[in-house]
Amino acid sequence: MFTGLVESVGVVESLKGGRLAVRCELDDVKIGDSVAVNGVCLTVVKLHNGVFEFDLSEETLSRSNLKLLKRGDCVNLERALRASDRLGGHILQGHVDFTAPIVHLLQKGEHWSLAVRIKEDYEVYFVEKGSVGVDGISLTINRIEGYVIHINVIPHTYQNTNLRTRKVGDILNIEVDILGKYVVNYLRKVRGDRLQRLLEDFYNINA
Repeated sequence: MFTGLVESVGVVESLKGGRLAVRCELDDVKIGDSVAVNGVCLTVVKLHNGVFEFDLSEETLSRSNLKLLKRGDCVNLERALRASDRLGGHILQGHVDFTAPIVHLLQKGEHWSLAVRIKEDYEVYFVEKGSVGVDGISLTINRIEGYVIHINVIPHTYQNTNLRTRKVGDILNIEVDILGKYVVNYLRKVRGDRLQRLLEDFYNINA
């Protein structure tokens, strides 16, 4: 489990087959630990001279932007959350739902405006002022226009993540809020009179 607060930006050394090597400055990491790489939960399988290696499954390659990585690319890194840590962002599992292109990334004063085109099938999971994981960064949705979500990026986030290397058309990993997934899944299964009774009970309790 992760929070979406990027700890370090690593640099890709290589991607050969299903093995990804990243040079980074994270400490207190050992073989077998989980690390989010661009928001994807991966297991460290090898450590040597500041380079972490990860094995990528077919599912990971098909679902995420990791398959697009090349030597020199920057990736966001976060170690797994400790039970005693503060939850500064929001709960992220490191399970990417889909990838999405940048529509615009514009500087506005000291801040940056990021717009991302989401998949139509996932529209129901996005709400204004809700949370979203973007390449492993916990961000807040300012507004939604059609299938485009608009996000304000503060200077600290821009400078300390791989967003500073991004441009229009780049593909980002998107993880929707897990709480939204459960709610939508539940409502899809509860229909008709049963749903009506649940809503009536809810309103009666909160009346």
